[in-house]
Formats: sequence, structure tokens, C-alpha cells
Amino acid sequence: MSQPANRLVSLDVFRGATIGAMVLVNNPGTWSAIYPPLEHAAWHGWTFTDTIFPFFIFIMGIAIPIALERRRAAGQAGWAVYVQLARRTAALFGLGLFLALFPFYNWMKGDWIHLSDMRIMGVLQRLALCFFFASVLFLWLRPRGLILAATGLLFGYWALMMWGGAGNLTPEGNLSGQIDRLVLGAHMWKGSPHYDPEGLLSTLPAIATCLFGVLTGQLIQSPKSNETKVAEMMVWGFVLLTLGWMWGGIFPINKGLWTSSYAVFMAGMAMCVLGVCYWLIDIKGNLWWTKPFVIFGVNALALFVGSGMLGRVLNMVPGSTAADGSLISLKTTIYDGVFAPLASPMNASLMFAICFIALWLFLMWLLYRKNIFIKV
Repeated sequence: MSQPANRLVSLDVFRGATIGAMVLVNNPGTWSAIYPPLEHAAWHGWTFTDTIFPFFIFIMGIAIPIALERRRAAGQAGWAVYVQLARRTAALFGLGLFLALFPFYNWMKGDWIHLSDMRIMGVLQRLALCFFFASVLFLWLRPRGLILAATGLLFGYWALMMWGGAGNLTPEGNLSGQIDRLVLGAHMWKGSPHYDPEGLLSTLPAIATCLFGVLTGQLIQSPKSNETKVAEMMVWGFVLLTLGWMWGGIFPINKGLWTSSYAVFMAGMAMCVLGVCYWLIDIKGNLWWTKPFVIFGVNALALFVGSGMLGRVLNMVPGSTAADGSLISLKTTIYDGVFAPLASPMNASLMFAICFIALWLFLMWLLYRKNIFIKV
């Protein structure tokens, strides 16, 4: 598929940097030795890693008016558009389920990956839901209505968590986790028995994150001057950062729960980052540093799915055998044999992640040079 003309380069760069960071933090050499900014906050609070997923949802929101505004303005937002949205949503959700099952057989355990405990929600699943509902709201509402919808989602979630959930925001007792355990059961995230970080109820404020991106996309498409667009991004970004930080005093910033303060704070930060990229790249024309990020950005879905598949294979295929006869994964074999002797554990782990992302930069460059851009 050929790359569309007149792409917004700053958006591709922002998307590429975000998805590249996501792949980097998802693939350390060992999870036992990671620099603190490259792992999620233990619970309340945030790190660099906690900015990545909301940035990606925000970026997806920006693309919605770019893709749909012309059809809406021409009165072509009929059933065909909704069918197209449903198909793309199903494709993204299905890809998420595919990754949850891949590679179908775990050679380390000598057993098939079973549907009975497959995780239902996940990164792509949340992206799919946010994309669908934000797109529908964009087709139905004008900017003021979108602001009201985002506000309603954020305050509604806050009310549910603080009053419906009796204000319990612990991993074990929060309302979002209770709903996940009730509805998803064994199909939750395996990192915790108490909640799913991409769970059902916490998807509501994530949709609001996407709507902030939609509103930013409408600003970018407006007839205002580029300088005015950047100024508004920076001002509104600072306002949202401030509001999110203040809200965090009573409803803590928390990625695992996707609290309303987290959604507002991260949307503000994303708006500021995009404003800087827009000014540097699309206004000032500073392109010399952008190519690796563009290569990632135009094939973000292929990068996420492909790297996820490789990561799971490396963890589920044996590479060697320990002295006691137990199997050692291919990833651990490579890490222990190549990277661990070169540096301290944290630096060796980071070196593995950098080499992993460098491999994928090469693979995505092969697609880029052949004008292959994979979409759903």
C-alpha cells in the first residue's frame, strides 16, 4: 500500500517515537534489571513508561477527524462509514486476541496456549474500543459536544470510583478491578489477580483521552495559522497538565486505573509534545533527525504486532538447557550469552532492548523503502 500524500510529518514522528518507546520498554533483556523510568509506577504516580500508552491513544484520536471530516462535511457519514468503523474495530480487537494466543504452543511448558485462560482485553483491544466510540462521537457531535462528552466520561468515572467504589483505590479493592474480576474472570491480565490495566470500566476515561486527541486533530485541520495552532496546543496543554496535577490530589494519577486525573494530565503532556514537534518539523522544517521516527510512525501497527510476536516467541521457545535439565528460553539464552557479560545488569538489559528496537528499525525500513504501509 502506498503512503498517502501530504501526511503531517510531525504526527508521524510523534507516533513513531511513541510506538518505538513502547517496543523498547516492553522488551528489556531481563525484567529484574530495569532503569526506573523504563518501568511503570508501582501504583500511584507516573514514569516515562506511563506516558506511552495514553500518547498513542491521543495520537489515534488526532487521526480520526483527519480521516473522517471530509466525509462528514460532505454528508457521507451514512451506514457505510459505520460499517467501516466496525470492521476496523473488529480487526484491531481481533489482532489483540491473536497476540494473546500467539504462538499457540508454549514449548517451554510443552503445552498449548488455552482459550480458557486467554486474556480478552489488552493494548490493541483498548485501542479498538477507544477508536470506535471516539469516531462515533466525532460523527455525532461538534467540538463543544465532544468537550462535554469527555468531561462526562471523566467525572462519571471519578464518581463511580469514589462513590460507587467507596473511594477504595487499592489494587485489591477498587471498583474497576471488581468489575474485571466479575466479568473477565480467568481472562484478565496475568500480572495481577486483582485488576486488568486495560480493563472494562477504566476504558471509559481512556475514550476521553482519545477525544482530547480528536479535538486536537480538529484544531490542526482548522484554517488558523500554524503559529496560532502551536500556541493553542501549548496553552491548552499546560492548562490540562495543571488541571490533571491538581485533580491528582484527590483522585491520584494512576495508569493501572487510568484515573481521570491521569487522562487529563497525559492529554496535556501529549498536546505539549505535539506542539513542539509541529513547530520544529512542520513550521521550521527541521527534518534531519526525523527519518527513524517516520519509518516507525507510518507502520506503527506492523511494528507493534511484529515485535509482540517475536517477543513471545523468544520467551516461549527454548534456547538451551540448565544443569538440572530445565529449559532456558531463547531470550534468556541470548541475553545471558551475549549481553550479560558486557555490562552491569541494568545496562546489559537496556542494551538488549536497544538492539531489539534496532532490528525492528531495519525491518520497518525495508517496508518503508518499498512503499509498503500496513493498515487495517
